[in-house]
Amino acid sequence: MKEPAMPDPSSALMNHYDEDVIAFVNQGIEVRDELRFNELALRAFEIQYQSREAYRKYCRSMNASPETINRWEEIPAVSSFAFRKLLFTSYQSKEAEEVQIRSRVVELRHKRGPFFPDKDIRTLVASANRSMEKTYVFPDVETIKMLFMVPVPIMAPGMVMASGLEQIRQQFGTDDSRFLISFRGLDLKRLISALRHAEKTGQPLALLGATWGFDYFLDSCKREGIRFRLPAGSRIVDSGGYVGRYVKCTKEEFFGKCMEVLGIGEDYCINALWLCESSTVYFDNVLRYSLSGIRRERYKEIPPWSRTIVVDPLDFRRLPKGKIGLLRHCDLTNRAMAITVQTDKMGYETEDGFEVAGKWNHDMHNPGIEWLPRHPGGKIVSSVMDTFLGWKFSRIGKIYSSVE
Repeated sequence: MKEPAMPDPSSALMNHYDEDVIAFVNQGIEVRDELRFNELALRAFEIQYQSREAYRKYCRSMNASPETINRWEEIPAVSSFAFRKLLFTSYQSKEAEEVQIRSRVVELRHKRGPFFPDKDIRTLVASANRSMEKTYVFPDVETIKMLFMVPVPIMAPGMVMASGLEQIRQQFGTDDSRFLISFRGLDLKRLISALRHAEKTGQPLALLGATWGFDYFLDSCKREGIRFRLPAGSRIVDSGGYVGRYVKCTKEEFFGKCMEVLGIGEDYCINALWLCESSTVYFDNVLRYSLSGIRRERYKEIPPWSRTIVVDPLDFRRLPKGKIGLLRHCDLTNRAMAITVQTDKMGYETEDGFEVAGKWNHDMHNPGIEWLPRHPGGKIVSSVMDTFLGWKFSRIGKIYSSVE
């Protein structure tokens, strides 16, 4: 049987898809159209099926094709981790193949790289994430001074969080917004100076970056008896925490530190799920509802162009709401990666969204959450980061005393 021809990235099929998804996204966060979402998801699957030979091969082994599936839930997912290696170290060869077919999860080489990094897909992703950021992070302001505890993008061109935060700076940041990590390291003096300046002027601040770095900073301030009282409207947006790798405290303890050290209340502490393999960034809903006078449990809301379900790590069947399993995202804006991505992040579905519980321990026979705090670079990077941050923040008291 002759393989279908690989379509040109600028084909009408893709162009029309991007145009339709942008129109879908631009309807706003509140518009929920399940029929339209399903139609667009199946079109995205067809694009991926026709354009990726390896993906098409796996789909055929599962009897999944544009002609045989009718719902977005049936689209085979691309794994964000070494799925095949995990299976073949846990099972005999034949059983591993059966598990993969049953799970409807495939693994492709170079899965982190975009399929077609064209202008249309960049416009699509930017449009979707601007909507998420405005709704969940900056619903009450047009611009705000920002401090980023991540490397400047030129230092980490492959770090999606750094490039994404630069786009946030351009869209919502004031001219004096700054990245705090450069080739010379973390500018702790600039951070402390900006916090003290905000106290004096009453200008709110937004602190954005990795949970690990913020946690070190907060602990160091507590140890030295350093406290700030940032102006009303200040907020902290952290990413990486609460997935069993980055922080050595619970989210409740983290909120307590933010209040004690910075004067930022829990409603202004927004955790973000930022994945290399997913275009959409998911945010906690707390600030949005707090400003509207609505009290709801904290969770990450799912926008109209995305769906998140939770599956059992053993049989990969969808779990009931409230049950902890593996997060699986179906995202219309993720054409550059895969329409459906199977992650190794554990969480649970809520009534209108999902929450992250931790990172999978990768044990197929006794699946659970990996509780050891660890940098994504592994044990060695974790050790290096612990040593570096420990040394850097050991000087915080001296630096604080030198800032007027």
